[in-house]
Amino acid sequence: MFRQTARRDPWRAVFDTDWAPESNRTHVSRPIFPELVRSALIALPLATALAISACSGESSSAGGEDPDGGAGGSGTSGSTDDAGTGGGPSPAPEAGTKGDAEAPADFWDSSNIPPAQNVMVFKFLNRSNGTLADDEIFWQFKSGAINELHSIAEQPTYDMPANASGRMYFYVCRKGDTTCASAPSKSKYYDFIEHTIGPNQYNGNTTRVDAFGLKLALKLHCADGFEQAVGEDYETFAESREATFAKFLAEVPDEFKAAAQPPFAPYRIVQPGAAGFDPGGAHANYYKAFVDELWAANGITIPKPGPNGNGLAAFPDLSAAIYRHVGNKAGTFDAAGKLLDKNLWKDSTTFYSSPPANYYARFWHTHGIDGRAYGFPYDDAGSYSTYISHKDPQYLLVAIGW
Repeated sequence: MFRQTARRDPWRAVFDTDWAPESNRTHVSRPIFPELVRSALIALPLATALAISACSGESSSAGGEDPDGGAGGSGTSGSTDDAGTGGGPSPAPEAGTKGDAEAPADFWDSSNIPPAQNVMVFKFLNRSNGTLADDEIFWQFKSGAINELHSIAEQPTYDMPANASGRMYFYVCRKGDTTCASAPSKSKYYDFIEHTIGPNQYNGNTTRVDAFGLKLALKLHCADGFEQAVGEDYETFAESREATFAKFLAEVPDEFKAAAQPPFAPYRIVQPGAAGFDPGGAHANYYKAFVDELWAANGITIPKPGPNGNGLAAFPDLSAAIYRHVGNKAGTFDAAGKLLDKNLWKDSTTFYSSPPANYYARFWHTHGIDGRAYGFPYDDAGSYSTYISHKDPQYLLVAIGW
C-alpha cells in the first residue's frame, strides 16, 4: 500500500485553481476542471512508481522496493529498557555546518532535454563522483500498463504523463553483482521521490521520512522561468558515502546512532521508529517527558501520542512541535491541540535546540539545500520541507548520488 509522507490531498494538488505550497494556502479552493474532466482524469492509474536502483557487489537478500510502499528494512526495535529516558535524553552534539557552496553549473545539466509530449520531462543525472557508471544506475516507472525500467545510459530522460501519488524509485546495480543483475529492484541500495502531476501542474518532493538510501536532489524548471532546487546540498553530494554516514553519527545523540549502524548500514540511515523509537523499542519513551510538559503548559486535553510521537495525524502542528522541541509555553496551542501562536514556525533557529528532539530530521535539514528536508511526516509545518509546487512544468532534473 502506498504511504504518502505528507498530509496533502494529491488530487487537490491537481485540481486546485490556486494550488500553492503550505505557507501560501489559506483556504480550500474549488476544482479547476468541470466534473466531466475530473471523472475522466480519475481514471488515470493512481498507483504510480518510478524506480532507480543501486546494487553494489555486496550480497543482498531483500529487494529495495517494499511491497507495502514503505522504506524496507525495518530491522529490530531493540530492548524495552527505555535507554532514552532513564536519566533523561542524551546531550545532543552541535549541528553540523550548513553547506553554502553553490553547485557548479554543470551539476544541473539541462542539455539535450527533448520537448515534452506529455506533461513534462524528467532527466536523470549521475552525480556519484565517478563511483558509478551510467549503466549501473537504473530508473523504473510503473503506472497501469506502463512498466519502464532502464539505466541512465540506456535512457537518460523520461516523458512523464499526469499521475497521482506517484513514487519514483532509484536503484544501483554494479557490474558483476549477481544479486541484482536480473532485477535491479532487488538492491538494498535504493531510494525514491514522490509526486502528483496534473495536466499543467507539478507537486513533488524528496523525502527522508522513511530513510536515506541514496543522495537525491531535484531541480524543477517551469515555462514562466520558475526554478527551485531541493534535496541534499552540494557538499553532501561531493563527499563519499562513508563520510555521510560518519557525519550523521557525529551529529546525533546516542539514541539516534543505531539508525546508521548495522543491520541498516551500509545500505540505509533509517528513521528513528525503525531503530528503537517505536513501541517496544529501547527509546520508545524518548519524547514522553517533553510531551507531558507541552500538554501541561497548554492545557491540552486530547490524548497524548504513543511512542515516537505516533498518533497525531490530525494534529500536524502539534506533531511537528514535539519533534522540533518547541511549543511548551502557555498559549501556543489550545486545549484541542490547535496551533494558536502563528509565529511558532517563523524562526527555525529555535528548532531542535535541546533534547528530546528529532535529531535525525535535524541532520537532513542541516545538510539540505536551503535548510529544507522532509525528516518526518509533518515536516511541512511552516514550509520547511522539500515540497515544490508550480504550474506549467517543463522539466525536472533528478540528481542521484552515492
